[in-house]
Amino acid sequence: MRVFITGGTGLIGSAVVAELLSAGHSVTALARSDASAAQAKAAGAEVLSGALADLAVLRAGAERADGVIHLAFSNDMSSPDALAQGVAEEAAALATLGDTLVGTDRPLVMVAGTPYLPGRTSTEDDALPTQGPVAGRSRSVTSALALASEGVRSSAVRLPRTVHNQGRGGFAGLLTDIARRTGVAGYPSDGAQRWPAVHARDAAVLFRLALEQAPAASSWHAVADEGDAVRDIAAVIGRRLGLPVESVPQENFGPLGPIFAADQPASSAHTRATLGWQPTHPSLLADLEHIEA
Repeated sequence: MRVFITGGTGLIGSAVVAELLSAGHSVTALARSDASAAQAKAAGAEVLSGALADLAVLRAGAERADGVIHLAFSNDMSSPDALAQGVAEEAAALATLGDTLVGTDRPLVMVAGTPYLPGRTSTEDDALPTQGPVAGRSRSVTSALALASEGVRSSAVRLPRTVHNQGRGGFAGLLTDIARRTGVAGYPSDGAQRWPAVHARDAAVLFRLALEQAPAASSWHAVADEGDAVRDIAAVIGRRLGLPVESVPQENFGPLGPIFAADQPASSAHTRATLGWQPTHPSLLADLEHIEA
């Protein structure tokens, strides 16, 4: 299958590209810089130059592909305005990709997040959130899933709050960055809230399976660890960096503070049973042992 991918040179995307190529697919990666283009070419992918905001480029990439995987996001969370701009940019990109694939029965695999359900573990049957700082991303994915009625085999791979590799990535990676900057491995509230996690290489396998097998309008959970307590995550970070570990105000985490403070375990039982997905790589707490001071 000829696959067009956005975000193919990030921590998750690079693992997805490697997984696709190893399975015999060909890959064209969107690249917004010379460095990204060089990385994609070195991995064995072809390159389409452009950014997520270049809608004509996205349309051209999707038109030439047998399937599309969308992973790109600005990841600028420096302020509420910056985050909102990234959400709007992604919405336009997904709308363009989906519109291009209408009537083709080709797959469009999108990234989403596991939903937060107060008081219980979320499953693949639960709806994506419609409130919160990143709810706009959920609305974009939901709209694209609805294109199943217009001949798009759209599906969503919902990622947990931490997708990791060699101790880097996700919310745990953000905690590490904050700890380095502030000198404290902090966590909001009492730290008992749980975050699900998955290794990037395990997540990559699920993206491939969704591309190849997922029926239209389906959602899947790339969850290996259902939920690690945030204080346990912070404890490993603090030990690896030689920093104190303690509770800090939720406001210290900026626009993501409410999400950081939420208990949000997630299950992947349906995904494993239906697609035969089975994580094999290290857990989050084990992988965080790769952090270097």
